[in-house]
Amino acid sequence: MDLGISGRVAVITGGDSGMGYASAEYLLREGVKVVLSDLKEKELEEAAARLAALGPVKFCQADLSSDAGARKLRDFADQAFGETPTILVNAAGVTGATGDFLEIDDEGWMSTIQADLMAAVRMARAFIPGMRTQKWGRIVFFTSEDAVQPYVEELPYCAAKAGLMNLTKGLSKAYGPDGVLVNSVAPAFVASPMTDAMMEKRAGELGVSFDEAIESFLEEKRPGIVVKRRGRVEEVASAVAFLCSEQASFITGENLRVDGGAVLTMAS
Repeated sequence: MDLGISGRVAVITGGDSGMGYASAEYLLREGVKVVLSDLKEKELEEAAARLAALGPVKFCQADLSSDAGARKLRDFADQAFGETPTILVNAAGVTGATGDFLEIDDEGWMSTIQADLMAAVRMARAFIPGMRTQKWGRIVFFTSEDAVQPYVEELPYCAAKAGLMNLTKGLSKAYGPDGVLVNSVAPAFVASPMTDAMMEKRAGELGVSFDEAIESFLEEKRPGIVVKRRGRVEEVASAVAFLCSEQASFITGENLRVDGGAVLTMAS
């Protein structure tokens, strides 16, 4: 299927590994030029070098905890290929503060919200004006099953992702008339550096192997995942590429779940 986006410029945050990296792979194969961003320059440089075999890639280290970081990335991306970026994939995020609600302080809440909600706000604010000028744009945020199915030990993350889901809908209403389509994908328990770290910690706490930690986590914590495995990054990336495409030109404001059935209700 021709996605109709060859030659466009995409900016991908959280792009040095996991689902962000896989999204870059898929878009490059469609002829898109990619600007990768993340916090660690060495890892970014290595990721860009690996991806270069697929197409044009440049990278920019940026800390999105401030407007200055988002503006730095926008200015770099505007110059990277001499064209205005019209695709934004915001894959950056953290698990953030976890534990008993009564024991998570304001700093834990605010650091999680900064990484998982406010960074996306800043990126949208930085890149939407250029998309409006072009009369064409695609934004894909990464929410989570947690946005509609909260887990009590991850409430800051859940609340931030719920806010991001609401932001997706609101931006789709505000800028759809300008040709800017805004959607989100909601993965659940995908094999990535973030969930690897979670399972390594769990394995240590339980005194079991990594694979046994995954198996017990699925059984005890994610019974809704009916396929009984972690997701693969390419399964999420293919959904991202579709939402960025001309084939999705009548889809906006949606939260596409890529979760193996994790969410137990019909809520979006």
